[in-house]
Amino acid sequence: MTIGQTAEPMEISRRRSRQLVAAAVHRHAPLSVEGVSERLFTLAFSQLVYAQIWEDPDVDMQALALEPGHRMVTIASGGCNWQSYLTAAPLELTAVDLNTAHVALNRLKLAALRQIDDYDTFYRFFGEAESRRNIEVYDSRLANDLDAETRAFWDARDWRGRRRITCFARGLHRHGLLGRFIATGHGLARLLGGNPRAMIDARSLAQQREIFDRELRPLLRKPFVRKLLDRPSALFGLGIPPAQYEALCEGRPMHEVIEERLERLACGFDLNDNYFAWQAFNRGYAPGGNGPLPLYLQRANFDRLRSNAGQVDVLNVSFTDHLSRQPAGSLDRYSLLDAQDWMADEDLNGLWREITRTARAGARVIFRTAGLKTILPGRVAGEVLRQWSYQPDLSADLTRRDRSAIYGGFHLYTKAA
Repeated sequence: MTIGQTAEPMEISRRRSRQLVAAAVHRHAPLSVEGVSERLFTLAFSQLVYAQIWEDPDVDMQALALEPGHRMVTIASGGCNWQSYLTAAPLELTAVDLNTAHVALNRLKLAALRQIDDYDTFYRFFGEAESRRNIEVYDSRLANDLDAETRAFWDARDWRGRRRITCFARGLHRHGLLGRFIATGHGLARLLGGNPRAMIDARSLAQQREIFDRELRPLLRKPFVRKLLDRPSALFGLGIPPAQYEALCEGRPMHEVIEERLERLACGFDLNDNYFAWQAFNRGYAPGGNGPLPLYLQRANFDRLRSNAGQVDVLNVSFTDHLSRQPAGSLDRYSLLDAQDWMADEDLNGLWREITRTARAGARVIFRTAGLKTILPGRVAGEVLRQWSYQPDLSADLTRRDRSAIYGGFHLYTKAA
């Protein structure tokens, strides 16, 4: 990112985001049922989706084995991943994303690491994210450190005349597509007689299961809720496009899969160690930070995070396009999140050709899938995939330990040294 570069008008920026998402998602004719669903998803995904990323960075880092000086490319999403990676080692890291709102959020986080030197202010901004003082910090310390396009994004006004940056005074984690989806789920649950927030009162795994069975499982088994969950558009708020919906189902009704994954989120891990559950059931981290937090928001990591953030870039570009501009044998680590679930075979092969070309000996690639199994065999060309070794035992172990609990599988591939 070059500070002071000329900004494109906001409408051009939004159009570019829609074009990039469309290129990744659209597979069917516009007037087909599938094509209409894909285009509705593109429209939804062109705004802020994730204020918090839903991949467990602790699991990522165990697989990545990060070391000082590693050159890494990751999908940015909400930015919690790469910031947590920096608590392990100083990296030369590029975060890419198709969504201009995610790019703006990540660049704001990067500016905050440059300009905010005390933990309490940083945590208030990105952990609590609901104080008027955050807007004062933005205006006095962050705005002038942003490139023009990113500043235009946060200064733009919504239909009520509020600057977009004011979402940090109104609870950032309750905004974005996912935040509104969770809010809708809470509202629907209350209307139907349940209370998701009761989960945070649990003091043991046994109590977590008791509350889940009392407050949530009966709702998930209501015919109306099952029919709703079985509609692909119902899960757009989770950032799940039509192609990934099919992978997530794996031949089963979606309502069964959702009940299974939500039960694991609620009951599979102690709430004292699972900030993903707090976000789902409390719509925010524990008050005052007195609960589990992502690595990048923990006080003990703040100074290390700031000192390790000197070589980070955030780009609005596809993963494959970015790799195509890198020298051969120049990268050590790759984090793809769940993006491959979206991809047609042609795109998947193009991505892995570039990963293989740019990877150094010993490189590692991590990704998640909606289904249980790795999706690469039989889809990625054999001459490419033979250069990589799948790590099935470690992948299965880390899948079980992923606290976000919403993915079917975590996968690690390594390139021969």
